[in-house]
Amino acid sequence: MENVVGDRVLIAVQAVNISRLSTHPVPTVPGTLIVVAGAGPKDSNGAGKSSFIASITALLGDEQWRFASGAKAVSELLFNAELASGAGARQWASADHGYIVGVFGPPGMDSFAPPEPITAPGPALTEAGEEEGGEDSGELFEVPDTSGGAITVWLKVNQEAPHLEIRWREGVHLAASPSEAERVARADEIWASLPRSAGKRDVVARDLTKVLYGDRVRCVSFLSTSVRSKVATNLLSQPLNEISPERVFEAIAALTGLDAELEQEREARRDEHAKRVRAAQAADRLAEFEVESKALLGTFDRRDQARVRLAEALRCWRGRQARKLADAAAKDELLAADLGRHRAAGESAAEEIALVKAEIATLREDTLDRQVSQARKELAALQARTTKLDADRAVAENSADELRAAIPALEETRRFADGRDVPAAEGELRQAGLRLNEALKALGVADQEVSSARAALDDAEGGPAAAQLDALSAAGVGATGLLDALDVAEQARDAALPGAGLRGWPHEHAVIVDAARLGEAAAALAELPGSVLVSAAGVSVVGAFDGVATGREARIKAAGQRLNRAEDAQESAAEVVREAEEAVAEAQRRLEGARAGVRLAELEARLAERRDRLVGLNAAIEELAPKVAEAERQAGALDFRARTRDMEIERLDGRRQRHESERAQARDQEAKVTAEREALRLDALAADWGGTVETAREWIAALPEEERPRAAEEWWRIAERHFDQALRDTFPEEDAEIPEELAFLLSERGGSTAREQATFAAVCGALASYLRGQEEYEKHQRRQIEAQVVSRQRDLAAAARGAEEAAQSTAVHRAALTAAIKARLTRVAEEFEKLDTSYGGYGATLEFPVPPAPADPEQRWQWRVTPKWRRGEGQGFVPYNRRANTALMDEKAVKLVCAAAIASSGGGHLCLVLDELGRNLGKEHRREAVALFRRIGETYGITVIGALQDDMEPYAIDACGQYVKLRRSSDAMPYNEPPVIVGHDQHAERVRALAAYVDRGQPVGPPVGQPV
Repeated sequence: MENVVGDRVLIAVQAVNISRLSTHPVPTVPGTLIVVAGAGPKDSNGAGKSSFIASITALLGDEQWRFASGAKAVSELLFNAELASGAGARQWASADHGYIVGVFGPPGMDSFAPPEPITAPGPALTEAGEEEGGEDSGELFEVPDTSGGAITVWLKVNQEAPHLEIRWREGVHLAASPSEAERVARADEIWASLPRSAGKRDVVARDLTKVLYGDRVRCVSFLSTSVRSKVATNLLSQPLNEISPERVFEAIAALTGLDAELEQEREARRDEHAKRVRAAQAADRLAEFEVESKALLGTFDRRDQARVRLAEALRCWRGRQARKLADAAAKDELLAADLGRHRAAGESAAEEIALVKAEIATLREDTLDRQVSQARKELAALQARTTKLDADRAVAENSADELRAAIPALEETRRFADGRDVPAAEGELRQAGLRLNEALKALGVADQEVSSARAALDDAEGGPAAAQLDALSAAGVGATGLLDALDVAEQARDAALPGAGLRGWPHEHAVIVDAARLGEAAAALAELPGSVLVSAAGVSVVGAFDGVATGREARIKAAGQRLNRAEDAQESAAEVVREAEEAVAEAQRRLEGARAGVRLAELEARLAERRDRLVGLNAAIEELAPKVAEAERQAGALDFRARTRDMEIERLDGRRQRHESERAQARDQEAKVTAEREALRLDALAADWGGTVETAREWIAALPEEERPRAAEEWWRIAERHFDQALRDTFPEEDAEIPEELAFLLSERGGSTAREQATFAAVCGALASYLRGQEEYEKHQRRQIEAQVVSRQRDLAAAARGAEEAAQSTAVHRAALTAAIKARLTRVAEEFEKLDTSYGGYGATLEFPVPPAPADPEQRWQWRVTPKWRRGEGQGFVPYNRRANTALMDEKAVKLVCAAAIASSGGGHLCLVLDELGRNLGKEHRREAVALFRRIGETYGITVIGALQDDMEPYAIDACGQYVKLRRSSDAMPYNEPPVIVGHDQHAERVRALAAYVDRGQPVGPPVGQPV
């Protein structure tokens, strides 16, 4: 099974136990720019942006994870309690497995209409897609199982191997539950329900790209926290003109997949070098063999002579063995008589020892020991029981004392209850609180009335025409307000409203003055235009005022009475509040007294229980005392009997030791004689000889007369001389290669004559074995030497041919790789040209001369790529490292990255993942550069996913096609809060369909530009 996903595109992602990411599903809008922002405890750091985009690259099969090697680095994305919550690692456990889930749908979502509106009550979704009510099926919505529909891919990430397992199922299957913990548990259930992807087992990391995507490139990335062994240069991480041509090529190679092909070329050069080395080694081995073979032929004659000398050495060694066996047999006959006498003395002492042991065994009959042990156990048990009872009595006495100490304070508090129980006291407290609240409300009303009355009094005392009267008084002109001179009845005051009767201008601003001083008054009121002067000479208008007052003295009097009444009511309300507060305090004391009474009853009951316990313990201790005394008496008597018995046993044991000493002396003598006989080693000597004593004596008798009297040592010296000569003939050189066994035996012989004699037979046997083995070898050695020379010459020729073929293969592979690299870079250059001319440029290209292959097989084949572009219509191409404005550099870097991504896609849908998006872009050009990513992505069907820092967010949020914000407000929180997701799309229905397609059918999808 290959290419399960096919042409579908990623439309939703869910992470479970991946870093600190929330388990909420995140919908994605394919074919546009998706920016991922963060809100951590201090800034955007710590929100999990890098983990989020890294999990997407793993899901889409980015080769940076080394899937062929098992993708162990993916397990580093699992939730780590120590890294996620600091000190919180003591409350949270690290995850041993997690899931990366992706939903893939048809391109454009054209075949999926928005769901029908839901009329009946059903499960609702929270802001982040959490289900509230309804049955939790684990699927966000139902999708027919058709080949053209959606498919959900589950990647299980394990801490232990296999680090990655893959399963999938047609339809949408995401973990949906109200809480994070339930979604984690639900994920395990869904994984268990999914069919195994490879029959009886699951597809693992090495087959991910082939099975899911048919070996098509679906994702390329620049990650600041890359898991590559060699992190590729990010063309957007620094100004483009600061990046060398070599690093520009490395970045393009990483995006277009040329890294693997360059590594294959280096492996070919390594193979060529290894084969050349093997050819040189073959020539050296042939020369060395020819020299060594000449030395071997000179040793064959010496070995024949060595065989003769070794046979004579063995005959002399056999004469020594026969002489030693005959002499030892004669001495053994004398020692056998002494051994019989010593054995008889030992048997007599053994009989006396047996009698004494029988008497000791009778005294040590274990009945008395069992009685003593039983009496001690009973005494210890009684003493332990007495000790425990004393401890229990002390505990009970201490507890009773504590209870008695608490009773007086409770009795003092209980008197405040005045006979009330707890419910009654609580009821009185509630009633007193209600009365206090009512009194406080009345006091507030009274305070408001006092404030109102005081304000009315102040207004009455000011009155109408006050400004005119003050000005005339300051000028020394006597005057009276016109309205103050009039008294209006109470029933007529309502008629004096603005616009009726005396209210309004000119009456309320009119003053009465003497006709003789009318001129002075007019001059005094010159600063108050609109004033009205009334005198016997007539009415003179100077200006106008606000405010009306009639009967000033009456109004002041009425306002004063109102204030007095309000203050009396305020004092009465304050008194009622004080009484209510005292009532509440009294009710609280009564409630505390009632509760103290309940507690006192409990303490008295517990005290009575402790007293009963003390009575029982005292009785038990008095009853146990006589039993302890009797047990002590019985144990003492039994101890006395046991000591008397032990003294008798000690006396008998002394007798036994004397007899054992006599037996030991007899045995020592017997052992000494036996050791002397064993030291003769008759059996070993007979085995060395290979026969009996009689045959040895016969062999000696058959010797010539001159050899028959030889002692064993003389036979040994002759044998040693013959062996030394045979060894020198076999190995004439001091540094000759001696067989391992023979060399070991020769090294063991040094140091003493005894060691030489002990190893003589073995070393002769080893030398004879070596000579026998070499005898057959020597017969064919000359023919073998000739055959070896021919064979080594043939090996040398084959190694030379292999080295030449490897050189030709490397040259062919390098030529093919050169063509492939040039074709790939040419396509990148073509796409670079198209993008530049399509988005405001005058044309761009790449210059990439073919470099010579390095001589060192370990050195990477280093290419150089120089981007160039035109700065005006009809102008020539200018290298990228020439001086240029920042906006131009940022624009070309974005186009170059997108061109490399388009060239690597192979015509299929591609996802370009960038970490630290726009980190190097100038502030004045960031919005344009980010918008360019979106336009290129939508034009070429590339989904660009970029993580960004705080300073890029204001520029990217308006220019992107989708906005995802990961949130974590505190370092104490191990997991993220629900993400904020905003989708921008020119087709509103597409966004609504996508949101409903992922989040389970809803009545109406969110509008464009709202959280989806």
